[in-house]
Amino acid sequence: MQKKLTYAIRNLMAAAVVTGSAFAAHAADGTINFTGEILDSACTVDTSTATQTVNLGKIPKSAFTGVGQVAAATRFSIVLNNCPAAVTSASVKFDGTADAIDSDILALSSDQTAQGVGVALYEEDGVTPVPLATQSKSLTLDTSSAGSPAVAANSNTMTFVAKYKATKATVVAGTANATSDFTITYQ
Repeated sequence: MQKKLTYAIRNLMAAAVVTGSAFAAHAADGTINFTGEILDSACTVDTSTATQTVNLGKIPKSAFTGVGQVAAATRFSIVLNNCPAAVTSASVKFDGTADAIDSDILALSSDQTAQGVGVALYEEDGVTPVPLATQSKSLTLDTSSAGSPAVAANSNTMTFVAKYKATKATVVAGTANATSDFTITYQ
């Protein structure tokens, strides 16, 4: 009996040691401080660019000779007005339905008949991609007239390029429209 009791106590203690180590508290490995500022107001997006249609034109499917080929480079802009002195720069994040093959570009809207192509977005240089859900490069803002009603409101233009981009070796002809929302982030 004594032997059974000793054996049971030893097993119970071993289980407690193993279980206790699984729940032991660990010291913090580091600290993250979150900083920011809530602004009274930010820039206003010019109404002519808040909602716009960018016409990529009619492109022959022969323009796409393979996956990754691009065509129909078209510039478009987002204009920010009345930027307060509290902000010094801004960047844009484009969101929308990502292409199933290339998640960095916009998928065509579901009612479109073209296939094997999406809409890619680029910085003003037309070379540097702006992947979906990623901030563009920052633009230094002109806030020189902020708070001065006698001076015309400042205006800042952020320019981008949209292109069709082949996601398959064979592109099927048809309508090829896509939609993106955008969000401005101020620094």
